[in-house]
Amino acid sequence: MRQFIVEKGKEKNGLIQLDGKDYRYLRQVLRVRNGDMISVRLPHGELKNATVAMVDEAQRRVTLQICADTGFNSAEEKSITRGVQADEAESSGMAGGSAGIEYWLFQFLPRPQKFELIVRQATECGLAVIVPVIGEYTEKSSVQSIMGAKKERLERIIKEARQQSGSPVATRVCEPVKLEKAIELWKNAEGAGSGAEVAFVLSERGDCSGNLRKGIEGAGGLGKIKRVAIAVGSEGGISPEEVRTLEEKGLFQPIHFAVNILRCETAALYGIAAVQTEINGGV
Repeated sequence: MRQFIVEKGKEKNGLIQLDGKDYRYLRQVLRVRNGDMISVRLPHGELKNATVAMVDEAQRRVTLQICADTGFNSAEEKSITRGVQADEAESSGMAGGSAGIEYWLFQFLPRPQKFELIVRQATECGLAVIVPVIGEYTEKSSVQSIMGAKKERLERIIKEARQQSGSPVATRVCEPVKLEKAIELWKNAEGAGSGAEVAFVLSERGDCSGNLRKGIEGAGGLGKIKRVAIAVGSEGGISPEEVRTLEEKGLFQPIHFAVNILRCETAALYGIAAVQTEINGGV
């Protein structure tokens, strides 16, 4: 774990009261004790260090106290987190969203298990918005599996992924929508139409005219681009009509990677990584 995500309403006057699933995670998984140090991400996005002030076994509650000194080096000896810390990743530019770019994923809905994996991986990569798209090849059961109360599972997956990866980005999954509505969400979002954006749709067909590098260069590259979108198909891919709709109405550039045909969950991660790497100058 790189950080612990604190939900809204848990922090008051420098103290964080955790019970329920959070208590079980801290005690049974992390085995925290009094005096342990934890990196916590507060609801407004700020990263802090906190100490375990009290473990109440009777009330099944853990109380954390936010520290005045949040430096990593001073907390290293007592920290229960291991490896590169969330504040290190953020300050060095490793964390997703560190360049001030908002990444969107338009994922044509696959089967539930695959979509959950895509959400987990996209969160680890620092994506801000995931839009489930009801496409021509989407099964009805896939749509029902992420609506209403069932969406809570996705929220847990996002929280776990952020805690493990140290992502400062509060990833959110929208309600599933049809393609036309998805395009509206992209075009009407804050910052849309500013010219500092670029969007791509992955196609398994090699006759695409789009080019990833040229598209990014045309949008100004790192330092100028503020929003990036990538659309990825479900198990059956994206139909030619849907690609044309994205291209004509959403100004998505169709691109094709000269690799083997990828599973949808692999394609999403591969596409995100390719776009982020190209924007960051190929490093």
